[in-house]
Amino acid sequence: MVESIGANIGSQTQDIQRASLGQEDFLKILLTQLTYQDPLKPMDNQEFIAQFAQFASLEQTRQSNENLNSLLVMQMGNQALGLLGKAVEVVTESGSVSGEVTSVAFVQGSPLFTVKVGEEQFLTNIALSQIIQVR
Repeated sequence: MVESIGANIGSQTQDIQRASLGQEDFLKILLTQLTYQDPLKPMDNQEFIAQFAQFASLEQTRQSNENLNSLLVMQMGNQALGLLGKAVEVVTESGSVSGEVTSVAFVQGSPLFTVKVGEEQFLTNIALSQIIQVR
């Protein structure tokens, strides 16, 4: 479901950012490593370049993941906006109801819909997962 993907994207990104080492952390580790290395056995240039290339690759992967997450959030938003004015069938606690999507609000990155089900009746805070059919 798109809703659960969108909800997990934000929390996973924040968890990864808290748990991962940044470029500044890598440079501190590298500087400490160079400072305390044995002068009689200095770090091999190839080993140094391999570590740096590994970190550059890791940073590039992290940036790609961030871009992919942003793309997924934008796609979810576009899909939600595409439902405006559409006839939908919504699952509620009392069964399924048909109506028309009249508005979309984004709360913490997840879309919530307002569906007009009668002359003056509206269902509010409808999650994307509750919409089972679009006509």
